[in-house]
Amino acid sequence: MSDELNHLALRMAKGALSRRDFLGRAAALGVSAIAANTVAGKALAQTPVRGGILKAGLQGGESSNSLDPALNLSQVTFSFCKQWGEFIARLTPEGRLENLIAEEIGASKDVKTWTIKVRDGIEFHNGKTVTAEDVAATLERHSDEKSKSGALGILKNIKGIKAAGKEVIVTLADPDADFPYLMADYHLVIQPNGGRDDPNAGISAGPYKVTVNQPGVRHGGERFANYWRGDRAGHADQVEIVVINDATARLAALQGGQVHFINRVEPKVVDLVKRVPGVTIENVSGKGYYPFNIFCDTAPFDNNDLRMALKLAMDREELLAKILRGYGSVGNDFPINEAYPLFSDDIEQRKFDPEKAAALYKKSGHSGSILLRTSDVAFPGAVDAAQLYQQSCAKAGIKIEIKREPGDGYWSEVWNKKPFSLSYWGGRATQDQMYSTGYISTADWNDTRYKDPKFDQMLYAARGELDQDKRKAIYRDMAMLIRDEGGLIVPFFNQFIDAAATDKVGGYIKSPQGEMMDGYALAECWLKA
Repeated sequence: MSDELNHLALRMAKGALSRRDFLGRAAALGVSAIAANTVAGKALAQTPVRGGILKAGLQGGESSNSLDPALNLSQVTFSFCKQWGEFIARLTPEGRLENLIAEEIGASKDVKTWTIKVRDGIEFHNGKTVTAEDVAATLERHSDEKSKSGALGILKNIKGIKAAGKEVIVTLADPDADFPYLMADYHLVIQPNGGRDDPNAGISAGPYKVTVNQPGVRHGGERFANYWRGDRAGHADQVEIVVINDATARLAALQGGQVHFINRVEPKVVDLVKRVPGVTIENVSGKGYYPFNIFCDTAPFDNNDLRMALKLAMDREELLAKILRGYGSVGNDFPINEAYPLFSDDIEQRKFDPEKAAALYKKSGHSGSILLRTSDVAFPGAVDAAQLYQQSCAKAGIKIEIKREPGDGYWSEVWNKKPFSLSYWGGRATQDQMYSTGYISTADWNDTRYKDPKFDQMLYAARGELDQDKRKAIYRDMAMLIRDEGGLIVPFFNQFIDAAATDKVGGYIKSPQGEMMDGYALAECWLKA
């Protein structure tokens, strides 16, 4: 409770929450007004300080990275776009939608026509004013098959986009009550003319202007003087992301004072990091998960008996204990957990069953080894996880051959390209968005090649279903299809584990939406005076 109260107090201190709302939520947590005001006072004392250079050492950068937001797919590009980019809307740490470039988002009664009213007075880094035409062009570009955007899957439902004055009118083919949440997708950075002229220019309306872009090495920006929310973000004069894919080197950089934040602290060293003076572990549960992805349309994995054998040959409890050290929860082979609204908690938990796995493996008719690709950058402990899985599969008579891939190029050459590999997903705002991004037949990021017209139709039906009980039932049926017929193995849902030099920086707020304050740590924290 104290973590949640402190988090709410910091939000209030930053102006993202009114004092009245803070006291109301504190009361809901069972905290007295006197105690809440005491916490509020301490938070308000943490006044943002301007100046200096904030630095983060992050895993998840490659030499092939681009500034084109459509191509964002790893942690470095994800975090850097939150520094220079501005969005239609964003998710708060509490899971609420906060409008940014959108002043408001409204719907027709049938939730098939949505109107985005564009806020006045927001300026791009090149001096141009953000207009409804820029917002419309951005949505048009990302919904175009040629863009290869990671947001393509969630925009498939769009039938028409039109700018009219200060408004963008979006017409959908099917009703979608969750449409505003889709607008918070991290690929949808609003760019001049939608980025059509030069998507890799790094020009948007965020708190920092791009000054350094060395893919796989470092990225940096300087404060944008005309940022429209300058009281809320952009406190440091400059921000810098140093790509450090090696976990040991990242930790050494934090301990040595070269950086102020690091991501992806390995669970096995968390207790050691907690003893480092001036450093705080910032861990939070959320919607992220570390999957083993199987291509359903590629032999020998196009046989569901083999896929089920591989699922039953996984000892999830062992993996959770030895890889995440308890910093997570057991997965059940579909991408949704209790962090999502309308989650069904009555689905039977899949357990390690080597005998049944052996029987299904024999039934599949496959023989010989199965190649599994992994890398240090897939997720913390991914190589060890593959080796533990290899051992549990052996108990079912299944031979797993492990190929350890280099970190540079893993996301461009292995993930979503090879038929059996380890990966990570950060989760999405809603169930619809998660399924639309990674599991609908037409999604560009369908990294299990699961393509089932019946599943697709269920997704469309759930979008337009306003009865929440009926919608929950549809999502349950979808989860069962993915779990029992798909190519997704989910051993566990992870916690996001960052570390921050809190003796030097202030303003860090844990966010279950993603690591590094959902990417906003550099933009919204500050160097203490």
